[in-house]
Amino acid sequence: MTYEESLRFIHSLDKFGSRPGLDRLRRLFRLIPDVTAQKFVHVAGTNGKGSVCAMLSAVTAQAGYKTGMYTSPYITDFREQIQINNRPVEKEIFSKAVGDLAPPVRQLNENGTVITHFEFLTALAFHIFKEERCDIVMCEACMGGELDATNLIPYPLCAVITRIDLDHTAFLGDTIEAIAKQKAGIIKTYSATVCAPQTREAFGVIEQKARQEHNTLYRAEDVRLTVSDKGRDGTRFVYRDTDMLLPLVGAHQIDNLRCALAVTEVLRKEHRFDISAEHIRDGLRSLRHPARFEKLSDSPLVILDGAHNPDGLRAFAQAVATTYPDSDKTLIIGMLSDKDSRALQYLDGLFSRIIAVDINNPRAMPAEELKRKLGAIAEHIEAISDPKAAFDKAKAYGGDIFIGGSLYLAREIRPYILGE
Repeated sequence: MTYEESLRFIHSLDKFGSRPGLDRLRRLFRLIPDVTAQKFVHVAGTNGKGSVCAMLSAVTAQAGYKTGMYTSPYITDFREQIQINNRPVEKEIFSKAVGDLAPPVRQLNENGTVITHFEFLTALAFHIFKEERCDIVMCEACMGGELDATNLIPYPLCAVITRIDLDHTAFLGDTIEAIAKQKAGIIKTYSATVCAPQTREAFGVIEQKARQEHNTLYRAEDVRLTVSDKGRDGTRFVYRDTDMLLPLVGAHQIDNLRCALAVTEVLRKEHRFDISAEHIRDGLRSLRHPARFEKLSDSPLVILDGAHNPDGLRAFAQAVATTYPDSDKTLIIGMLSDKDSRALQYLDGLFSRIIAVDINNPRAMPAEELKRKLGAIAEHIEAISDPKAAFDKAKAYGGDIFIGGSLYLAREIRPYILGE
């Protein structure tokens, strides 16, 4: 199977949509070698999952461990979702693995068990990491936790719950407690759990689940680090008596950093991983994480961010306000229709101009509708269907350009801005 054929096979599963539940994937796992018998760090939450996985992958790879990382969605290359040592898995390895798994998937389909796109991608990632003999795998849950396809991990070295907020309410519930219960479903018996700063309601659910499963619960805010400077290049801090730089912008990334550092302590103390302060320093310094307040250009300044839900938009707005408070700014924004548009209020007064755009996604909110929902939070608001035309218009205005609202928009517009 060629790489192009493997992609066509995977995309042929798109039509089956997203279906929470683990029974279908269990049936597939019975037909392939045991891919869950690996060392996992399992990460769930509303925001920050990808950042925590990226930090941990960078650090453990720097420490000499062959590290797999499974995250979604991708920004520039489909294989970004399955990485080894912070590089997308090679095309030959990817296509061979698809060829290995396609026959049992077809067999199940003929017998009435339909494997969805994300279920297949999860099985594919686990299969690749097993075949490539990874020492450890950083695994991001997709939408939930308890019923997420990744939750067939039987015993993670550590479960991580990042910041929880209202998102995917049609699937996960419409209260913080209900969503926290779903996310806490990744906590397994006699393991360890790292928890990001949470609301009282969310933390109560997580704490209770950790206690029920006999987990040691580590609170990320207890990690001892000293922030020395926060600027446009990231956050400088001292940890384990060592000066370090996190090249990700925003106060929310400090919470994610504390989560990642707490996990390294679990790996060191409970599982004998050799991770030194120098490994952490050098790993973080090499970190690259597309579409997370990513600077694409200096002239003009172009910042790309995938903020798409209330907590994400709040963090994005705070980063804009603190990092670029006085500049003339244009925002290009596109959103999916199932996102809470009330969060747009966090952008009030930050931008001179806002351009609403369409996204190439069946769930996209039309640009004209988004323009109406934006109300009067900027002096000038317009709708331009094509994101590329919107970017050209923003350049013509002059000033700094910010792009946010969806990782799908980031995927569409990033190559155009970089000339790829």
